[in-house]
Amino acid sequence: MEFQEPLDRYEPEERYARARLRETIKEKGHTLSSLARLIGRNPAYLHQYLGRGSPRHLDEPDLHKLAEFLGVDVEVIATREVAVRPAPAAARSDGDGFVAVPRLPLEASAGPGAFSAEEISYDTFQFSKRWLREMGLSGADLSAIRVEGDSMEPLLRSGDEIFVDRNKRGGEGVFVVRIGDAVHVKQVQASAPGRIRLISANEAYAAIELPREEVEVIGRVVWKGGRI
Repeated sequence: MEFQEPLDRYEPEERYARARLRETIKEKGHTLSSLARLIGRNPAYLHQYLGRGSPRHLDEPDLHKLAEFLGVDVEVIATREVAVRPAPAAARSDGDGFVAVPRLPLEASAGPGAFSAEEISYDTFQFSKRWLREMGLSGADLSAIRVEGDSMEPLLRSGDEIFVDRNKRGGEGVFVVRIGDAVHVKQVQASAPGRIRLISANEAYAAIELPREEVEVIGRVVWKGGRI
């Protein structure tokens, strides 16, 4: 009996939709297990969906969550026809309108590390396109998260909101990084070949050095705001 790849039993367009989803996740720097948790599924769920075709189709609420978080139209990653939700007013604005920056319900720890159970927007900041251009942030892939802990004081204080540009993951500077399931905000510095050095602004915290493959750089911190 001739061996058949699991996905070969499906129509080409279904396979293409899976490939587009996999490529988008890779381009955005996410993992399949983290996005599975985003939609409330077990960590292997999207591995099975993309690699083995099980389930054949994602539920519509899951598709919409993934499309919103990845910033793509739901039709791009859907394996069947789905209802299209109208875009929010901020997303439809043009000219010198406003841009919605999603606030994510996870905290970038400036201390021992925070666990990210979900990465779906629960609120937004509205900023004018003109202000974003003036700040050099036009075209940035921005998300807003809150800082917890004191290891980055005085640069960042607990409770500050920071903007993270997921398009910027290279070089040195202040970045949000994931180590295992913990999300941190640290000064990133090149170290020995294949290694990365994470430095706290607060001198009470020692720098840590890790193999590069153990650190996922999520994006550069490009803006902060907080109480006076």
